Amino acid sequence: MSIQTLHALESKLNTIIAGKPEQVRLSLVCLLAGGHLLLEDLPGAGKTTLAKAMAALLGLKTARIQFTADMLPADITGAMIYQPATQKFVLQRGAIFTHILLADEINRASPKCQSALLEAMEERQVSIEGKTLPLEQPFFVIATQNPVEQYGTYPLPESQLDRFLFRLSLGYMDEATEIAVLAGTDRSQLLAQLSPLIDAETIVALQAKTAQI
Repeated sequence: MSIQTLHALESKLNTIIAGKPEQVRLSLVCLLAGGHLLLEDLPGAGKTTLAKAMAALLGLKTARIQFTADMLPADITGAMIYQPATQKFVLQRGAIFTHILLADEINRASPKCQSALLEAMEERQVSIEGKTLPLEQPFFVIATQNPVEQYGTYPLPESQLDRFLFRLSLGYMDEATEIAVLAGTDRSQLLAQLSPLIDAETIVALQAKTAQI
């Protein structure tokens, strides 16, 4: 893939996430380096939109998990589910089996549930009922968390924060950018118009080259 294609990716993302060129660039760097991204922001900053735009431009499958205090690890990784019709247990894969995973409000989940995701991020595989299953390649987690002073959150410890290559804040737009966005095309329409510029196989190859630098 040429440098021009990378610039095209960055340019397209900047049309969706207006006024945040540095955060867009670092998000792409994080992906190519094979890392994971943690965004700390209040609602409405564009975290979900960024994940959807990246998935559309990269031609990758995407999934979203909305974390809550009562969530179980099996809700993320999957579980063996009994089927009465066949009287057998069948593997039901969780949302983690995707290319781009948006882990929304990760610090609202219990520490046990957080660990289930973060261990999978590190090992690139999950174990369910004694079976080890590899995750999709590439596998890129964009996790979001609320500011730690908000009620009902479980701050990630340093050992778990280390699973993320970057910790960024998109922040709200400045007044001029917000006016321009409101006067322009709706974000949902812009997302619908996006088409893949590269594919999963190319990204994996780029990650391998990046690792050699």
